[in-house]
Amino acid sequence: MPKTENTAEAAETAGPENPGKNAATPAGESAEKRRGGDRAGFLAAGAVLAVCLGLVLYGTLGTTGDTEPERPKAPTAAVTYQVTGEGRVDVSYLARSEEGRATVEKDIALPWKKTVQVPLGRSPIIGIVLDGKGGQARCALAIRGAHVQSATASGTYGRATCAGELPAPADVDSPSNSTLP
Repeated sequence: MPKTENTAEAAETAGPENPGKNAATPAGESAEKRRGGDRAGFLAAGAVLAVCLGLVLYGTLGTTGDTEPERPKAPTAAVTYQVTGEGRVDVSYLARSEEGRATVEKDIALPWKKTVQVPLGRSPIIGIVLDGKGGQARCALAIRGAHVQSATASGTYGRATCAGELPAPADVDSPSNSTLP
């Protein structure tokens, strides 16, 4: 049967004269080494935390002045939608959307007016629907400040739609359309 040593005996026999044995260091020295190791660990963790915090702050604060203002992806034209009258309406209209999706605003008190940018080649459109209490409302559409169309809705859940046409982006560059602003 192999001989086993007890830990107290191993601690007595280990030391500089017996380097092959695993033993604990003297009590005063091991506590001092542990405190030094703890300090080094805390300092390293603090340094890593400071670097991470610096990178986060640089990412949020440091890059704001370096970017260019966002430019529209497609040429657009100013379109003004307007609804006047009595009652409350739901309004849907085309705004700056490459996919041509409508924006919907519900239960709007009248009068209402909004100017938006619509991509060239899209047809600006506004639709209104009166609520269950009825009333009378008129929608109007203007492209680049010029009146294009108006329509009137009346009665319970009355509806009206106004639409216009914008030139395609390639048409704006042609010599015949050079007067477009």
